[in-house]
Amino acid sequence: MQVQPESDVAGLVDKLVLQALPGGRGLGAWQALLRAHATLLRQLEKDLEKETGLALADFDVLAQLALAGGELRMTELADKALISRSGMTRRVAQLVDAGLVRRTSAGTDARGVVVALTDAGVARLTETAPVHARGIAELFVAQLDDQELAMLESALAKVTLDCNFG
Repeated sequence: MQVQPESDVAGLVDKLVLQALPGGRGLGAWQALLRAHATLLRQLEKDLEKETGLALADFDVLAQLALAGGELRMTELADKALISRSGMTRRVAQLVDAGLVRRTSAGTDARGVVVALTDAGVARLTETAPVHARGIAELFVAQLDDQELAMLESALAKVTLDCNFG
């Protein structure tokens, strides 16, 4: 593979992107979405960890379990959480060690694993959820009016639906 001279490399990505996105349609929106997502997650992680000592990924696991009624199969949990499947096993092991969740075999399927909230996990979630919600309110919701929020929700739901079923 030949390395491009610096002058060629500078415009290479732009050229390739413009070939796929004629006129750059949507590129600014895409870049803004990526920047907003990364910035918000970094700040929410920092604030949650500082105020509660709980990592955002741990909070997300606890919240996903709560939203599902207290337990999920490990594969379902990995699909719902903001963690890769490979990282889920390690994350759950840490939460088990902390006493926040428990792992059990899934009934008839010996290979399946169910992850469930413990009373300590529910208590920890009860402590941290208001901090996380306050962060969402201050860093995200307060920056947009009701119309912008509704439009953003609709647009992102459409993209999600199209990606899942398209």
